Amino acid sequence: MRILPTKPSAAEGHDRNAPAIASRPWFVCALLVVATLVAYGRVAQCGFVSYDDNLYFRENGWVQIGLTLEGLKWAFTTGHAANWHPLTWLSLMLDREFLGAGASGPHMVNLLFHAANGVLLFLLLRRATGAHWWSAVVAGLFALHPLHVESVAWIAERKDVLSAFFGLLALVFYVRYAQSPAARTKQHATGQERLAPWRSAAYRWALYFFALGLLSKPMLVTWPFVLLLLDWWPLARMPAFSRSVAEVSASSIQSLIREKLAFIALSFLSCVVTFVVQQRGGAIGTLVDLPLVARVENAFVAYARYLVQTFWPFDLAVIYPHPEHRPWTTVAWAVSLILGLTALAVWRGRERRFLATGWFWFVGMLVPVIGLVQIGAQAMADRYTYLPLIGVFIGFVWGANEITARWLATRRAKILVGAATGLVLLACVARTDDQLRYWQNGETLARHALVITENNYVAHDVLGTALLDNGKPAEAIESYRRAIQLKPAFIQARNNLGLALSRAGQLADAEQSFREALRINPAFADAHNNLGSVLAALGRDDEAEACFRRALQHNPRYAEALNNLGRLAARRGQNAEAIACYRRALRLHPALADAAFNLGNALARQGLLAEAARNYRLAVRLQPADAEAHRNLGWTLARLGRRQEAIAHFTEALRLKPDDSATRQQLRALGVKD
Repeated sequence: MRILPTKPSAAEGHDRNAPAIASRPWFVCALLVVATLVAYGRVAQCGFVSYDDNLYFRENGWVQIGLTLEGLKWAFTTGHAANWHPLTWLSLMLDREFLGAGASGPHMVNLLFHAANGVLLFLLLRRATGAHWWSAVVAGLFALHPLHVESVAWIAERKDVLSAFFGLLALVFYVRYAQSPAARTKQHATGQERLAPWRSAAYRWALYFFALGLLSKPMLVTWPFVLLLLDWWPLARMPAFSRSVAEVSASSIQSLIREKLAFIALSFLSCVVTFVVQQRGGAIGTLVDLPLVARVENAFVAYARYLVQTFWPFDLAVIYPHPEHRPWTTVAWAVSLILGLTALAVWRGRERRFLATGWFWFVGMLVPVIGLVQIGAQAMADRYTYLPLIGVFIGFVWGANEITARWLATRRAKILVGAATGLVLLACVARTDDQLRYWQNGETLARHALVITENNYVAHDVLGTALLDNGKPAEAIESYRRAIQLKPAFIQARNNLGLALSRAGQLADAEQSFREALRINPAFADAHNNLGSVLAALGRDDEAEACFRRALQHNPRYAEALNNLGRLAARRGQNAEAIACYRRALRLHPALADAAFNLGNALARQGLLAEAARNYRLAVRLQPADAEAHRNLGWTLARLGRRQEAIAHFTEALRLKPDDSATRQQLRALGVKD
């Protein structure tokens, strides 16, 4: 059996002629950080994309209000965006609190987490294997590979880099525990001494960081399996397989599994919570409901495509639509490739343990997102490879070490291998920088996806939202209609089409679009609420009220529908009822800017100016670009005798809306000249 030695050897890149500084861990860490920042430098110029960034940051009132006690409670109790990842929400709230409402802040935080993850991976592998340079190469591939652009350049994927950060920290501490004398003798311990892991601080830290990782994203549910793979290689805590698997020491393996029971329990809980939240959020089987055979076929094809994209990272898209039916030749090729590589890993993995660890790391980590349980409309996604690709990199790099070891006796050979490695990493940098061009905004991202994929109804929907955000409702309408043409059951596109038609003033067509969405899914609360808004705009208040109440019937915590009921009441002169609706909406959603603004108006009409000012302040904080909120706050402050504050808000309102004559008049009344 051949196992990479725990001490660095000359074949691993350490020789007497190597500069001493290059063999220092801090030097490689610094190099990784600099290279990552250079490769991803373009991310600082990226804006928001019209695909989930609104749900996670730009239009998320809870995030936009910053870090508050109410927000903390919401983060741990919400299933918003069909996910439960409270630490991800809290991290985005901190971004908003300290870095502002722009896109550059969360983008740079994503990048810093990614750079830190590259450093952690290097330190993990170096400690576990003793191979300084090969560990650095794996970390470099991880940090610079273009398949990871999606996880870094997409604000909504903060959960990827954050969970990986905690997950890698958990592995670092697990390796420290596994290499301790207590862990090495544990296999022969008595029953009472099997509680030894809990006595180890490193073990407890590993479990703690694993829990934090699960609270960031449930992708880490396979981490206990990864721990067992590390026990196989490089930690060599499992006995070697002989010709008969039965000869493996069952007690040793059972002991290692018992050691992971706490990790397994946390994974199980995370799986249950995730399944419930995603099912309630409509993420499971909503647009694509496939038979088991089709899902298995897609799983094999996805595995194969991930491997191809690892070595040929071109034509990467934010969404790969599910074809639902695949040619048998494609499926046969994918099945042959995956089963063949699995057989190779099992056969050769007894002698070269890194092959088994690397391959099954890749295969095992992708199981929750490979499509056996269909989540969403995608057949695969680049973001799913963020941690699984570590296994491929381990197998590839340590395999290259095996092949080139006999040639590395000379300095010239080492230079050639180093140059080849450098070229590969430079190629990754070039492709990563190129891929980042498409993440500048939602329109460039969606148009790129439409160029390299077929029948991509989700990309048409994303493009429509981007166009609508850019003030192009006519083009947005065409894009939404194309999405519906490709997928008639796509109710979200029908809802978005209604919004675009409403924005364009085509209220009758908007009403028809919302009604069509409700014909497909009568429980679609958003469509009920939006239909009510259109009917209210058409003056059909009784029908509008019925729609808002149906929205609340399907979603009793629908604060936006309550806010709209308050508007109807205010329009009817029922100010007290309007205030009650607004207050209830804000109790359910304290970060709903529109309800805060409307409540301020209703309170001001009753002469409750101090309370009105508090609500206007909340509206301004949540929507700093709302000129009307600044103007109304200024009016209220002026009547409360706070002249300088009033002038500041009137001035800001005029900056945001220079042609507002009412604001100019208020400033003149306060003695401020134009």
